[in-house]
Amino acid sequence: MTIPAEIANTIVDPGAYARWDPVHAAFTELRRRAELDVAEPDGFDPFWVVTRYDDIHFIERRNELFHNGDRSAVLTPRAADAKVREITGGSPHLVRALVQMDNPDHRKYRRLTRDWFMPQSLRGLEGRIREIAREFVEHMLSLAPECDFARDLAFLYPLRVIMEVIGVPESDEARMLKLTQELFGNADTDLNRSGREEEDADLAALVNEVVTDFVQYFEAMTEDRRAHPRDDLASVIANGTIDGEPLGHLEAMSYYIIAATAGHDTTSASTASGAWALAERPEQLAALKADLSRLPAFIEETVRWETPVKHFMRTATGDTELRGRKIAKGDWLMLSYVSGNRDEDRFARPFEFDPARSPNKHVAFGYGPHVCLGQHLAKMEMRILWEELLPRLGSLELNGQPTRSAANFVSGPKSVPIRFTVA
Repeated sequence: MTIPAEIANTIVDPGAYARWDPVHAAFTELRRRAELDVAEPDGFDPFWVVTRYDDIHFIERRNELFHNGDRSAVLTPRAADAKVREITGGSPHLVRALVQMDNPDHRKYRRLTRDWFMPQSLRGLEGRIREIAREFVEHMLSLAPECDFARDLAFLYPLRVIMEVIGVPESDEARMLKLTQELFGNADTDLNRSGREEEDADLAALVNEVVTDFVQYFEAMTEDRRAHPRDDLASVIANGTIDGEPLGHLEAMSYYIIAATAGHDTTSASTASGAWALAERPEQLAALKADLSRLPAFIEETVRWETPVKHFMRTATGDTELRGRKIAKGDWLMLSYVSGNRDEDRFARPFEFDPARSPNKHVAFGYGPHVCLGQHLAKMEMRILWEELLPRLGSLELNGQPTRSAANFVSGPKSVPIRFTVA
């Protein structure tokens, strides 16, 4: 069955994600229908819309049956896909990072940096991360009684952490933030490179310009780390090997790009969203301040609540069946994490922000072989920040209407104006 056109167009519309409520209304209606249906939005090839938590898990566990790399791994209009293939000589991918890979490459490339992001390795970074958190908390408090929590703290703190992990100097952080926002916010006129609305093919060309800028930067870093290796992630990528050979140029540059973008933007979104939630719920702020042991549950709820990565796409490698529907080889499927994290069959009161929610096995980090490599670092960063900030906060309230970025792939708060007092 085909999804009604209004709903299909809503779930792909970047502007609907900025408004937020229309997206949730659309996915709630699709879950209510209790079917797995096909969307045919204007300008897109048809795709199955996977809205249920259990169905997302089913697909994520079967990475041989549902591939990341055969078609675009993110929602892409036909005109943009054609432009990308024109640029790349036939590939649907401007970059080829872990999220565009399938086995055996995915397993090999993930193994290259896996140990860097495991909890036992991250413990050695905790002291430095706490120093960074304190620096940015002091910066925020110096702006009292008001600031923009997103722009003055949430964007900057995770950025500093991941740039130090990679080996990017502080002087280049502003450049990395701008490129990240231009990449993920390419449909948002406040964030994209042109500052105006663009046709789909032109947006793809703009994204390619951003990717080219990233590549030029990281090519120079690669040369430096090959000549002068350091104890940083850039040196691992620059000097790493796969099957005894150096990483391919596209794969190496893509590795840098995913670390330098998703490595902070998603954490920033959850952090800003958490502050937004607390500013609207003073009783929850008081409870957290009184008992910091509540932080791990609060952090999981902020990640579920925001779900910074809204979707990924998969392509069926063979004929199969899901929820009574016949899926054919080559079919495209949208895994809607933002819908799965509001699934009424999995979460009690899914539209209520509950910082004590337990269990809270959300799908915001994905699941299975492609589960987010940086999830442990992200949760550590958020825990440390709130540990440093909450004891210093007296009160917290909104000081204007927060806004969200217009993006259907990776998105979150764009501005969270707050008024606060220092304890």
